[in-house]
This record gives sequence, C-alpha cells and structure tokens, in this order.
Amino acid sequence: MRLARRDRALVTLACLAPDIDGLGIVPEWLTRNSSHPLLWFTRYHHSLHTLLFSVAVALIASLLATQKLKVGLLALASFHLHLFEDLLGSRGPDGYQWPLPYLSPFSSAWQLAWSGQWGLNAWPNFLITLALLLATFYLAWRRGFSPLEMVSIKGDQVLVEALRQRFRRRSA
Repeated sequence: MRLARRDRALVTLACLAPDIDGLGIVPEWLTRNSSHPLLWFTRYHHSLHTLLFSVAVALIASLLATQKLKVGLLALASFHLHLFEDLLGSRGPDGYQWPLPYLSPFSSAWQLAWSGQWGLNAWPNFLITLALLLATFYLAWRRGFSPLEMVSIKGDQVLVEALRQRFRRRSA
C-alpha cells in the first residue's frame, strides 16, 4: 500500500527533524558582533541527534498519520538515515566531527563518531547528492509526484509534467 501525501510528508519531515537545532545559526549570525553573542548553533547543533528525539519524532508522525504504524516505523528509519549520513560525511572545515550524543540526556558515555568521516563539502557528498537527486527525479517521473508536493501541488504537477515531456516513456 502506498503512502498518502500527508504520510509521505511526515516521513520526509522526520528525516529533516534532527537538524531543527541548526536554526540556531540565525541568532548566532545576527549577534556575532555583539558583546553577548548567542552561540546556539556552535553549542547545540547535533544536540537533537538522539535516540529519545527519534522516538518522539516517530511517535508524533505516527499520531498524525493515516497509516500509523507504517509511518511511525518509516519516520524512525528516515530519522536514523539522517544520523547515518551525518556519521559518514558531516565533518566541519576545521576537522571537527560533531559527535552525535545518541543516548543523551540519559548518558553522555556513548557519542557516535567515525574516524573516517569526510568533510561536508567533500566529493562523496556531492556524488551522493547527485545520485539522490537523479533518483528523486526518476521516481517523480515514474510515480507522478515528488517531494515538491509538500510545498506546492501545482509546482509538483509542473515538475512531473516537464520530466514526462522531456523523458517520454518508450512504447513496448
């Protein structure tokens, strides 16, 4: 059974949820030259990359979904996919790895990090991004919807139609 539009959006948003704390970059940037800068991004980025937050996000997604169990499990998986991607390639330009406090707030003993982590702007991330964009466009062409539907149904229809016009299906 396919997911309804709302359910697809919930799973997608669950994957983005760990980086809500990244919004702290705005007040940090705005106050960077003040006598009391707010270092919210520097201090708190990745603080929501935890097991507890993943369960909370999955539960919320499940409560808001039509297909509750399926969406809850997919939300949990997509959240952890985000964590996995961060472990692979989110090292900062200064070499700092941003370890993930997975068991926080219960324990700080286990921080997830990987010594082979590549930089955020390294070629593997560009290659993965390109591959995922191509997969997204292919699935939009094939299924008739894309993640753009979360913000604009009309825009999504235009995108799908443009893809289908450009890459017509071959007749069998």
